[in-house]
Amino acid sequence: MTALAPYLSAYLREHLSRDRAVSPHTVKTYANCFVLLVRFAADRLKRRPTDLEVEDLGTDLILAFLDHVENGRGSCVRTRNGRLAAIRSFFRYIEYRVPACLDQALRIRAIPTKKTDKALIEYLDRAEIKALLDAPDPRTRLGTRDRAMLHLAYAAGLRVSELVSLQQRDFPDRSLSTMHIIGKGRRERVLPLWKETQLALRAWLAIRPEAQVSELFLNANGQPMTRDGFAFRLAEHVKTAGIKQPSILGKRVTPHVLRHSCAMHTLAATGDIRKVALWLGHASIQSTEAYLRADPEEKLQILAAHGAPAIKPGRFKPPSDALITMLTDVRRRT
Repeated sequence: MTALAPYLSAYLREHLSRDRAVSPHTVKTYANCFVLLVRFAADRLKRRPTDLEVEDLGTDLILAFLDHVENGRGSCVRTRNGRLAAIRSFFRYIEYRVPACLDQALRIRAIPTKKTDKALIEYLDRAEIKALLDAPDPRTRLGTRDRAMLHLAYAAGLRVSELVSLQQRDFPDRSLSTMHIIGKGRRERVLPLWKETQLALRAWLAIRPEAQVSELFLNANGQPMTRDGFAFRLAEHVKTAGIKQPSILGKRVTPHVLRHSCAMHTLAATGDIRKVALWLGHASIQSTEAYLRADPEEKLQILAAHGAPAIKPGRFKPPSDALITMLTDVRRRT
């Protein structure tokens, strides 16, 4: 039997960053996945997490864990697939180092991802965004910080991981007119900032407490703001914005919705999907096409450019063959 802890520690602390050169955000995401998996396995097997063995993580347990992620924790299918990707990556690491677990690793890597519906993206209109940006109280320290975070998240279309990892050195110009971002896949981009965003950021920097950490945004304890911390503050400000703009309360506003809102408003202003991809830092324009599907203006332009075809009305003639009639009936009922 093979102890799990040493291999999982080497995988997270050495292999991912040294051999695969993944970003710190990816390491944190994978570590979070294995925290959930180890706790699930320990509870299911009635053993301490440190006593778990690699052989304990069989396909049945992994499938049960994925069902727990999706149904027990209420996560979406994309989150389920993300957890599976982390587990596959670990067993790809295991199969070359523990030959006795090769068959187990191959079976787990063969677990398929679940297909997802390509739903339309959610975003806020301009009135809802304005109400949200005005929600934090600028007379308080936390309100000043939150207003700066919301302005940056929306104006720059930042992922939440990009927002919470921002450092003061990412603003090379003292006027705060531009910001330097290292995004997903280590892709770098430099973005200009609106003067309103600069003012909100400058107000926070003026009262930001001294701290040992270099991250720009700090929580109430002086530690770097976390993804969950920002999501919590966002939810609080959505409630406040709902007083002025009730329509926002009917939407599921997550940190990524601010990025979607930036993209939709940029597309409406420029009409160029390539500029949206450049602003968001997408590796492929295919990732940006989702905003075209959600934009009703694009469909209206298609209707305006093409008139309705003149179709001659016909009369339906039922099939005379008994087999075709049966198949047609089945098709209509299913």
